[in-house]
Amino acid sequence: MPSSEPAYQQCLNPDCNARFSIGETLTRCPECCDLLDIEYDWDRLPVPRSLRDFESRWGRRNEPLEFSGVWRFRQLLPFAPENQIVTIGEGQTILQQAQAVARYCGLPADGLYLQYEGLNPSGSFKDNGMTAACTHAHMVGAKHAACASTGNTSASLAIFASATHLFRVIVFVGSGKIAYGKLSQALDYGSKTLQIAGDFDDAMSQVQAVCREEKIYLCNSLNPFRLEGQKTIIYRILEALRWEVPDWIVVPGGNLGNSSAFGKALIELKHLGLIDRLPRLAIINARGSNTLYRLWEQQGLRWSGGRPDQEIIDSFFDEMDQSGRRASTLATAIQINRPVNLKKALRALDACDGVVREVSDQEILDAKAQVGSGGFGCEPASAASVAGTKLLRAQGVIAPGDKVVCILTGHQLKDPTTTVAYHAADEEQFDRILGSQGVHAAPFANKPVSVANELDQILEVIRSSR
Repeated sequence: MPSSEPAYQQCLNPDCNARFSIGETLTRCPECCDLLDIEYDWDRLPVPRSLRDFESRWGRRNEPLEFSGVWRFRQLLPFAPENQIVTIGEGQTILQQAQAVARYCGLPADGLYLQYEGLNPSGSFKDNGMTAACTHAHMVGAKHAACASTGNTSASLAIFASATHLFRVIVFVGSGKIAYGKLSQALDYGSKTLQIAGDFDDAMSQVQAVCREEKIYLCNSLNPFRLEGQKTIIYRILEALRWEVPDWIVVPGGNLGNSSAFGKALIELKHLGLIDRLPRLAIINARGSNTLYRLWEQQGLRWSGGRPDQEIIDSFFDEMDQSGRRASTLATAIQINRPVNLKKALRALDACDGVVREVSDQEILDAKAQVGSGGFGCEPASAASVAGTKLLRAQGVIAPGDKVVCILTGHQLKDPTTTVAYHAADEEQFDRILGSQGVHAAPFANKPVSVANELDQILEVIRSSR
């Protein structure tokens, strides 16, 4: 690596530690095939004296890089020349105190916050990472980009390609494993969509092979630049809390990109002296897609200084393949059996004294209904964070006075079919869509009322509900 580069790619394996220029297009270390980090020589970079230094940028929101909720924090992900940054106004998200949801979880009214990433241009948190990945693709001159997706990644890559006209895009999705709200985005934004006869893990395997063979830029979270953009969710949470660190950050766990990025962001902020402590991290799996939960909570897999027990991991996946076990959950955004960022998530859990839990689809949809009644519609996977918070509070892991931030990863309209099935009075629709996943009740359903086209009867219904 040239010594003139203050930003570089580094192998995650402490026994390898190889470094590579940011000008190279890599998704794994060429030396040992481990994951890569984007690292910085902070002594050679202009580091902010305080996180409050970023507040002055709000007054320059007419400038695209200051308007972006990712790139206004570019001093904390300083790998890109400003004139090559690709932005479409991502990161305009909010942190909202949620009193009703707090009570549902067993917390005081002022104890829980929802970080709503559904306000991104494509409707999910993926835009935070995709702006960084597309920026790096632009830096290296890529003209074609691809991803595997359960829906949100494809929607995000497609909207960036459509809005900027910098790349032609191919997205790989699994058969029957994508919500129509998400698939419609990839199709409408003009990407070439390949529906693989398999699930996300199959699509992920194929897209990696295609990108290697055809020299196409890969935009999944295996790409370390994706995670650099996703770090900024943490910065915006701290900004909304007036730079105070919460006690807990609770996040759904699928491919484990967010939890990995959050850990990296917090470790860097502590190293730079910009925060004085780390929050605890909780990663919540869906029960039908619980690889991390099984490995962490049941088999004792740990970070172990960057040397997690590979035999545990290999044995787990060998057994999964031999038994033909596939991920299955209504929370399709986290329906992933082979999380590519497993090792980085272990690092985040280690640094943040983390825990991993699993929740059922019933618990997820009940939590989702509570989130919706409180004013924020979210897709099912998002609600795993709320269901996990309720569980951790009931177990006494989260204390009554803790300040908790739940990440809502995607917009409600990403998967309207599941929402309508939960709330509708149509038993056949409920059983067909939800019952097959073990959801047998809708205690918080807001059922539509059928009424004749007669004013008197309409008024009677309205008056009786007052």
